[in-house]
Amino acid sequence: MKKIGVALSGGGARGFAHIGLLQLLHELKIEVIAISGVSAGAIVGSFYATGFAPMDILKILKENSYLSIKNILWRKDGFFSLEPLLKILQKNIAHNQFELLLKKLFITATDLQNGNSTVFQSGEIFSAVMASATIPVIFEPVEINQIKFVDGGLLNNLNAEILKNECDFIIGNHVNKLNQEINFSSKINLLEHCFHLSIAHKVYEQSKFCDIFIEPDLHNFKLFDAEHADEIFKIGYNEAIKFRNELMALKS
Repeated sequence: MKKIGVALSGGGARGFAHIGLLQLLHELKIEVIAISGVSAGAIVGSFYATGFAPMDILKILKENSYLSIKNILWRKDGFFSLEPLLKILQKNIAHNQFELLLKKLFITATDLQNGNSTVFQSGEIFSAVMASATIPVIFEPVEINQIKFVDGGLLNNLNAEILKNECDFIIGNHVNKLNQEINFSSKINLLEHCFHLSIAHKVYEQSKFCDIFIEPDLHNFKLFDAEHADEIFKIGYNEAIKFRNELMALKS
């Protein structure tokens, strides 16, 4: 069987669609050896690389999502706190080392000071995941080795290239598909669309490294729509199942 890797993009609550893809792979008994995760994809990927089954990941993140309004903590400096995310990781993942994972994991974050993408693949997992998931302006940057990091999606929201030397076959799952119908009367919608436009070129450039590129339509869901986790999961699963024949061929 081919060495298979999955690249999971950022996307806030839309990242529940990643679990839909992983669930299909689980049902088809397709083994994944490596995961590249950005932001929401880094969170899902960290649990998956630890050995959690997809449905267990869904349950944990539904009950504890740091993108749920009930778990948002406001800091005095104007930023939201990432403490809820840290607590989720500490509570559910028994160790904090990349080297102890059952699958290879690559986490991409953005180095604010040097203006480039950084890939974490050794050392502490929790700080890398938090750095990758630190949505700019909303969350305070995470400092690692005296360097401040924010959301990996800022410069590379689908790091499939990092898997090319590890895997024979790469599946990319991008949960920020551009919406052609925008309500420009909404400032939030306009701002989010502009952000997606700014990162789209890099995403589709990275998609060239994917043997299968999946892009579920999730434009009806917003960054903090964690309460729609089941619906987003189902859309991700249904989009992935369109590639069932290609995926089954991997087993031959």
